[in-house]
This record gives sequence, structure tokens and C-alpha cells, in this order.
Amino acid sequence: MFKETNTTQNPFYFILMGIPGFEAFHLWISIPFCCFYTISIVGNTTILTVIRKEPSLHQPMYLFLSMLALTDLGLTLTTLPTVMQLLWFNSQAIHFEACFVQLFFMHTFSFMESSVLLAMSFDRYVAICRPLHYANILNNEVIGRIGIAIICRCVLAVLPSLFLLKRLPFCRSHLLSHSYCLHQDMIRLVCADIRVNSWYGFALVLLIIVLDPLLIVLSYTLILKSIMGTATWTERLRALNNCLSHILAVLVLYVPMVGVSMTHRFAKHASPLLHVIMANVYVLAPPVMNPIIYSVKTKQIRQGISHIFFQRKVR
Repeated sequence: MFKETNTTQNPFYFILMGIPGFEAFHLWISIPFCCFYTISIVGNTTILTVIRKEPSLHQPMYLFLSMLALTDLGLTLTTLPTVMQLLWFNSQAIHFEACFVQLFFMHTFSFMESSVLLAMSFDRYVAICRPLHYANILNNEVIGRIGIAIICRCVLAVLPSLFLLKRLPFCRSHLLSHSYCLHQDMIRLVCADIRVNSWYGFALVLLIIVLDPLLIVLSYTLILKSIMGTATWTERLRALNNCLSHILAVLVLYVPMVGVSMTHRFAKHASPLLHVIMANVYVLAPPVMNPIIYSVKTKQIRQGISHIFFQRKVR
């Protein structure tokens, strides 16, 4: 047991929470978590390997997919250490600085996922609505600039919230609600005026969680308008099928993201178990589901995976 202390100084550590009410079953609960993390790491690494080794996949769509896989790997590796050490060894303490480092990478990778999906929607728009100019608009140089812009956007978005939070005194309980450090969770432990933090958080929500989906919807509105003008239903279905993987990836990210935000804002007095489930779905769903979605729905990825494994068997 960790002894709680009240101080106006920054605490030396925070205490992470496992699955409330199921502490005795943490070892058993670790089995599905271990499976999810394994699927995420193996799946995203496989996609990256296939895209790197197959020259035919060195195209804008698959380069953006590799960005998505890298982001998913980063998100997975950010939460894996604290989640698994808590479930396996009941190690709940996390150092103050380590918690802020985890918070930074977790929110950065989460926002990067949103930004990459936005870039992928632009890729689909150009491929379907401007097919003759596709290679000129999305050349390697432009894709590289988009990647750098995504990194800069997300890092610069998260850093101010990190500094605003770190300057505040944590004089309430050191107990967090999850098995990793989440900004919405840490801010409730502050015993000072958090209006600046709240306003910045609101601006961040508008900039990323609201703006990105709106721009994605706009892209698909233009795509649908273009598709409806094509000659046959076969061409329309082919175009929509090319977008299906991306649409599913968008839903896998934004549904849990909105859910965890709404839970923290409007269901503060709900069961702690609800908060934990929503937060874990938010963290695990995209990295686990994206490689499955793209492996199942994208023929070129399936062929690339088969080619790699077939080569290994031959050797």
C-alpha cells in the first residue's frame, strides 16, 4: 500500500490504478492485454516490413499507411511498460517525470494518428477526384513535408499543455485512475486555478478532435460527389471499396476518442470501471485494429505478406 500525502509541492511519484474491483485477477487479465499488445506490435511491424520490401507499394497511399503503422507502434510502446508491469508485478508507482514523459508521447502519438488519417483522406480525394495529377501532387517530396508537418503540429500542440500542467501544484491524492498517465486524469489532482489549462484544452479539442474529422468528412463529401458522376455502379463500388479501410480506421480512432473525452467531462461520478474500460479501448483499439483492417481489406498488403512468408519458407 502507498501512503497518501498532501503537499503543495510536486509529488515524487503518482500511483497507477489497474482494473478497479478486479485486482486479484490482474494476472489473468494480463493475458488478453498481452495478446492485444502482441497483435499490435507484430501487425504494425509486418505492415512496415511489407511496404519497405515491396517496391510496388512505394506509393503515396502505402507511405501514409506506413506513417499510421509507425504511429500505432509508438502508441503501443508508450503504454505497454506501465500497463504490463502493473498487471504482472502490481508495480503501481511511477515517477513524476516519467509520468509526464509518458503523457507527452501518448497524446502526441494519439494526435499524430488523427493527423495521419486526415492526410490519408486527402490522398484518397486526390486519387479519386484528380487521378491524372495524383503522381505530381503527391510526390515523395510532398509526402515527406506532410510527415514533418504532422510531427511539428502534434509536438507543438502537446508541449504547451504539458508545461501548463507541470507548473501547477499536485496537493491532492497521488492516485491516478488508469494504468498509464492521461492528461484528463492528472488535471483533476491539481489544487490550483486550471482555467488556462481548460481553455487551452478546449482549443486543442477544436483544433484536432473536431477540425480533423470535419476535414475528413469534407474530403469524403467531395469524393462521393465525384463518384456519383462516374459512368457505372461498378466504378462507384470500386472507388468506395478503396476508401473502406480508411473509413474503418477513422471510426476506430474517433469513436473511442470522443467516448473517453465525454466520459471524463460528463460522467465524472460514473463507475471507475467505466472510465478504465473506455480509456483502454481508446489506447488499444487503433493499434490493434488498424493492421487487421488493412491486412484484410487491402489486396496489395495481403499479397505482400504472402510473398514475404512464402520467401521465408522457400529459404
